[in-house]
Amino acid sequence: MNTLSSVCVYCASSTKIETVYFEAAKQLGTLLGKRKLRIVNGAGSIGLMRAVSDATLEAGGTVTGVIPRFMVEQNWHYSELTELIEVETMHERKQKMADLSDAVIALPGGCGTLEELLEIITWKQLGLYLNPIVILNTNHYFDPLLEMLQRCVDEHFMRPQHTAMWTVAETSEAAVDLIYSMPKWDKNTRKFAAI
Repeated sequence: MNTLSSVCVYCASSTKIETVYFEAAKQLGTLLGKRKLRIVNGAGSIGLMRAVSDATLEAGGTVTGVIPRFMVEQNWHYSELTELIEVETMHERKQKMADLSDAVIALPGGCGTLEELLEIITWKQLGLYLNPIVILNTNHYFDPLLEMLQRCVDEHFMRPQHTAMWTVAETSEAAVDLIYSMPKWDKNTRKFAAI
């Protein structure tokens, strides 16, 4: 069983999505907060990011938001977080979020969320990030991406063992269980990055 103190949560900032996504985000935040975990996210003040943050704080957890200065200048940040870390670039933001986390959970989102998820999977493939990565597949949102990743394997762009870099949860409860039970990645597996 993994010892965790902080979990990075990738998710959407959209406010126009179905209620089912907000419900899953709030449930996840509550579950993580009750475990007194620190959530690390992009510090957004709307959408699923806000929903996770609020639920985590209400349940007794803490939230560290990491956000580039240009977004703060646009007032996109959530000022009610436990800690706000300003960085210069999007690249610094992603690096900081990874550095601060003992696990990653990806909720549904748009290009930014998908990009974050695929980048952290790539880092894991290269042995740069060894912690659990869980995809919370609310409403089967990630099914097309999971099919694409399987196609990568089927057509030999990735090795079959690379599919063990992430795991999929259908519920928030399952996602939390998985970050504790998913084994750490062996950085020596980077030798299999090339195919």
